Amino acid sequence: MRSSLTPLGPPVSRDRIITSFPKWYTPDACLQLKEHFHGQVSSTCQSRNTGTVGLRLSKVVVVGDLYVGKTSLIHRFCKNVFDRDYKATIGVDFEIERFEIAGIPFSLQIWDTAGQEKFKCIASAYYRGAQVIITAFDLTDVQTLEHTRQWLEDALRENEPGSCFVFLVGTKKDLLSGAACEQAEMEAVRLASEMRAEYWSVSAKTGENVKAFFSRVAALAFEQSVLQDLERRSSAQLQEWRGVHPRPRRARHPPAWVAVSWGLHPKPLLPAHAWTVPSMTVEG
Repeated sequence: MRSSLTPLGPPVSRDRIITSFPKWYTPDACLQLKEHFHGQVSSTCQSRNTGTVGLRLSKVVVVGDLYVGKTSLIHRFCKNVFDRDYKATIGVDFEIERFEIAGIPFSLQIWDTAGQEKFKCIASAYYRGAQVIITAFDLTDVQTLEHTRQWLEDALRENEPGSCFVFLVGTKKDLLSGAACEQAEMEAVRLASEMRAEYWSVSAKTGENVKAFFSRVAALAFEQSVLQDLERRSSAQLQEWRGVHPRPRRARHPPAWVAVSWGLHPKPLLPAHAWTVPSMTVEG
């Protein structure tokens, strides 16, 4: 299916145009070390044969403790603003951010979930169907890092195993420096490796690494969407081909005893000597 999709709404801003594969934050905890898009993805994008990928929304859910800065992170990226006086999110909220990746329109639907325990039962319903799970913690509060295990477990429970990219994101990077920052990141990288997650440190206040992080999220989600679409189309084409060209049925031979009883065997089933009864000599 050839894509002739054009972005809906106003043109994508220049900083949302991704032409090369974004780099990881640290090689010690990253999902993919490669520097280029998958070969099939690149050729598919060049031929504009990406099917309906540009029409779909890739769902991203952001989870973590109260006041770790989930809303600040999302607003810094989507609206380029920072407010010190954000109120706690009640239930869930979301933003839609449009990109152009390798010439193809693509959108992230970023869900901001409540960090309060009393809203967990509401938020968990919105975890389903996520392609990306971002677990956020406060770099200045080690307890919030420890809680990311449970947040991730809750989010993964609502999705198919192996269906989600997982990111561990340390916020408020501007509040740490030097040895303190290195120590916090070292602990986070260790946990990210255990969680099979990619690690990033960001600051919503200064904007440090925020755009690079979400560009990385978008590129990984886009590549996976294109590859899944190619796989689905290939499977559908194979099924269609099999419908047009059914495999010939091989003739089944009847069991040997049936063949003999019906006189279908021209020769006995056993060699002639096998039917000969040995003579017996009786000595008297």
